[in-house]
Amino acid sequence: MASVLLLSGSVLFAQKVEVNTEQSSVKWFGKKIGGKHNGSIQLSSGYLELENERIVSGSFVVDMTSITNSDLKDDSNQKLVGHLKSDDFFGVEKYPTATFDLKQSTKFTNGKATVSGEITIKGNKENISFEVERSGKEYSTTVDIDRSKFDVRFGSNKFFNNLGDRAIDDIFTLDITIVVN
Repeated sequence: MASVLLLSGSVLFAQKVEVNTEQSSVKWFGKKIGGKHNGSIQLSSGYLELENERIVSGSFVVDMTSITNSDLKDDSNQKLVGHLKSDDFFGVEKYPTATFDLKQSTKFTNGKATVSGEITIKGNKENISFEVERSGKEYSTTVDIDRSKFDVRFGSNKFFNNLGDRAIDDIFTLDITIVVN
C-alpha cells in the first residue's frame, strides 16, 4: 500500500508497511538492589511509513495486559506479574496499552538511523530519541525508559525515602525487534 505525497511539484512515494506482530518481540529488563527481572510484552499492532531510506512516520501499540516474567519459575512469577499489572506499576486495568508514535528519523547510514517520537505509558507522554538498526525487514533497538516520568512510582527513590535495599531502579530497558511484512 503506498501513499502519494505531493511536494514542490514532484511526486514522492511513501510505502506503508504493517508490523508482523507474531514475529516481532518486546523484551523488558528491570533491576533492583540485589536482583533483576526480565520478561516480555506483546506488540498488538504497528506500522512504518518508509521513503527514500528514511522512516517518515510510524505508530506502535503494546498490549500491557500481556506482560510476562521469564526469570521466576515458581509461584512468585505470577505474584510479580500481578504486581507489575497493578496500579503500583503499570495499572493495566485502566491503561491496557502503551504507544509509541514515531515523528521523525534520520536517513539510514550503514544500516542505522536515529528516530524520535512520543511514548505514552499510563496516559503520560514523553519525547524520546534512540538509534534503530535495520537488517532487511527487521528493525531493532535497545531503549532505556525512566519509569518515574510515567508515574510508575513503586519502590522509586525519586518518590519515597528510606527504601534502602527495597529500592527498584527507575530505568528499565526494552529490547525491541520489529519485523515488517
